[in-house]
Formats: sequence, C-alpha cells, structure tokens
Amino acid sequence: QVQYVESGGGLVQPGGSLRLSCVASGSISSIYAMGWYRQAPGKQRELVAAITTDDSANYADFVEGRFTISRDDAKNYVYLQMNSLKPDDTAVYYCNRVAIPIPSHWGRGTQVTVSA
Repeated sequence: QVQYVESGGGLVQPGGSLRLSCVASGSISSIYAMGWYRQAPGKQRELVAAITTDDSANYADFVEGRFTISRDDAKNYVYLQMNSLKPDDTAVYYCNRVAIPIPSHWGRGTQVTVSA
C-alpha cells in the first residue's frame, strides 16, 4: 500500500504563502486523481484540491484562486502552493488519492497555522 509523507507546513501570517509537498512511497502514475485534504480541530476532513493524471485540477470553493495543486509522477510528488492564506486555512493538511469511499490509511499530515 502506498504511503504518503507530507511536509512544508508551518506558522505564517495572514496573507502569507506556503508550499506543501507530499512524497509517495510508491508510484502515483497509475493513480488517476491525487488530492490534498485538510482537517481543522473539531471538524471533518475535507478535500481541498485534486489533480488528475492529465493535470486537470479542481478546487474547493473556499480555496479557489488562492491554492494551486500540481503533481510530478516521475518523482512521486504532489504539491500544494498556498497563497493569500487566511486564519480559516489553519488545519493539518494531508495528501492521498481521491477515492470513494474516502481512503482509510493516512500519513501524519503537516500542520499549517495562519495567525498574526
């Protein structure tokens, strides 16, 4: 089973930027859709952005225009560029394949905190 390791989180002021990275333990080239999810304290995990093998991307309304997802199948990486960050973006961010039902195995995630 492919495992994912996320990195790049941290503390940033409102309006700032971060770039998250996710490396997979195996090939992601055959995984049609990869996504970034997030989970804030007391809330359910939600899908933030997804990207397919043909680089078609989709975003949740609350990040549209601010976040950009990309993937490098040759290196088994998925990235999330986050700009114009808001306090509401504070959460633990995870990457995983996009699937129904939602995947049951997750990495540790990377904490993003947006605060002045």
